[in-house]
Amino acid sequence: MTDIERLIPLERTAEEERAKLAGLSGAEYEDQWRIWRHASDRVQAAIAEHAATSGESRHDVEVAVKKAARHADEDPCE
Repeated sequence: MTDIERLIPLERTAEEERAKLAGLSGAEYEDQWRIWRHASDRVQAAIAEHAATSGESRHDVEVAVKKAARHADEDPCE
């Protein structure tokens, strides 16, 4: 498993939490927003740490993680 692959679950969790914001309002929205921000902060910190230790640009790592998270479940035969 590559380092980028280890970041994919964090990115997916953040995106899943963000998607839960749809249709919410008031206190429910605020509560879910905090949950999403926590998940987002975790993935951003992991991306920054990976970039710092690998010497890659943080932007390049983030783009790679987001792309991999979007396409990891796709069947390459389809």
